[in-house]
Amino acid sequence: MSRADPLARAERRPPRLDKAARQARILAEMRASATLRVGDLATELNVSTETIRRDLFELGEKGLINRTYGGAVRPFASEPSVTERHGLMVAEREAIAAATVQLIKPKEVIAIGAGATTTHVARRMAAACRDLTVITHSFSVATVVSANPTIDVIMCPGRYNAREGMMVGVETGEFLQNYNVNRAILGISGLTTDGLADAEPDAAFVYRAMMNRAAQTIIVSDHQKFDVPSLAIWARIPDIQHLVTDRAPEGAVARALGRARVEITVAET
Repeated sequence: MSRADPLARAERRPPRLDKAARQARILAEMRASATLRVGDLATELNVSTETIRRDLFELGEKGLINRTYGGAVRPFASEPSVTERHGLMVAEREAIAAATVQLIKPKEVIAIGAGATTTHVARRMAAACRDLTVITHSFSVATVVSANPTIDVIMCPGRYNAREGMMVGVETGEFLQNYNVNRAILGISGLTTDGLADAEPDAAFVYRAMMNRAAQTIIVSDHQKFDVPSLAIWARIPDIQHLVTDRAPEGAVARALGRARVEITVAET
């Protein structure tokens, strides 16, 4: 090995950031990904794992993250706005959407919850499906799916949540009780062995109402939501029938899904 080799390797390493810049980078990574690992951060930021653990401890003390064994997750009530989420995991969400519409049949009534992934599903529905009735509380879902003239859209009433572009509240839940639904297509903020959860309690209330009116509940989620706790649990794993994702779950979540006989479709990305 030549003497230049260690030098070349050193030059390829990312420059070290000071503490404030490093912690800002960690928070930026947390906004883009629901969960972070100590080892991955240490490699990316070119510091020791002990340095990363100290950073996570300080950020946790400030309430900016929740520390976990081996890493960190977002605070339970924290999630980027739907506008920010639309720019994340785009290829994965498009693949999930393509796989999901294969499960839908003409003449069905479909309830669709708010969110970035469900909006991708709605856009694909508009392109690939026909002769449906869609019930939604999401303005983005209603907008994209209504581009197909063979799809009737029923918009839920309620109180407007501007951050998520959705209608919520008791009136929304009561309105949903008037309809029978073939399939509810719903997103999540997190999936653990405790159940399916959302960062917005008002959204969780609506999702539960949609699920309770549906013959089948389909969860659409990228793998970054697995084993991630979120604020408001709205369903237990045995309550759902199908999960469409970009990567198969692992560990305890996979075992819980298996025990509940939840069908899993892994979309090709």
